[in-house]
Amino acid sequence: MKLAHIRSETPGEINETLRALARHMNERGARVVGGVQVNRAATSADAPSDMDLELLPDGKVIRISQRLGPGSSGCRLDPAQLETAVGICSGRLANGADLLIVNKFGAHEAEGRGFRDLIGQALAEDVPVVVGVASAKLPAFRDFVGDLSQELPCELDALRAWCLEETNSAQ
Repeated sequence: MKLAHIRSETPGEINETLRALARHMNERGARVVGGVQVNRAATSADAPSDMDLELLPDGKVIRISQRLGPGSSGCRLDPAQLETAVGICSGRLANGADLLIVNKFGAHEAEGRGFRDLIGQALAEDVPVVVGVASAKLPAFRDFVGDLSQELPCELDALRAWCLEETNSAQ
């Protein structure tokens, strides 16, 4: 199974590493699909930053956060927008891909939604997959994939080496 995951406790590190990996693989001619998260600076001191998902390979941006109002403490993820992004990525995977990058196995994926089915679809089609996994969701990720995923360090060189070994087009 061509599945790898990365973790990091440093805010934003997974996003930046996966973005650099997508850029590198695109430069090598690989057809990369999926998405990487971009956190936009807060517009005011009391507002949280916005979360966007940059879709691969073309950089189409979908806002996946919603503003809940002052004093809100609930999850800011906009599930409808996340599912829109997943639908676009699914279409791109169906058109052919050499690598799927999923920014995060989060709460939605742990509950069986979000990018979860797309990960399974890619693996069934023998497309390598790299997933960012939050430490809090690692048990749910392991429940989903068992021991089929290889954990790699959150380092571009390690990911590049794995991807070059696992993808057919980037040889």
